[in-house]
Amino acid sequence: MEKYFTDPSGDPSVKISEDVLTRIAQETAMRVDGVTSIFASRKESMREILNARSSKTKVTSGELTNSVDIAIVVEYGKNIVDVAQTVQEKILESIHNMTDLEIESVNVHVNGISTKEESALRVK
Repeated sequence: MEKYFTDPSGDPSVKISEDVLTRIAQETAMRVDGVTSIFASRKESMREILNARSSKTKVTSGELTNSVDIAIVVEYGKNIVDVAQTVQEKILESIHNMTDLEIESVNVHVNGISTKEESALRVK
């Protein structure tokens, strides 16, 4: 069952699919220097990054709050903490700029490291 987020300005005719938020998070993370891939197949990521088990979407004091969970692979030699923090900041910024939704938190799970050469082999 597909989940939708409503326009935070209150317009019930605007609904944003969970898949859209997932894609924004994935594309944003991949553009961060030091991220070599999203950990999981694209199909898995589309279902798991913002689903009910890994994210919380709940009404608190009349406001919608959301969190994003994303697993990444970091380039060998990069500062893992810096890369993860940049991913958090960029995802928050991108989702807000594109949807006006407020994201409470972005949880970045670093599930591996790889070299540029390893990443290039996966792309081919």
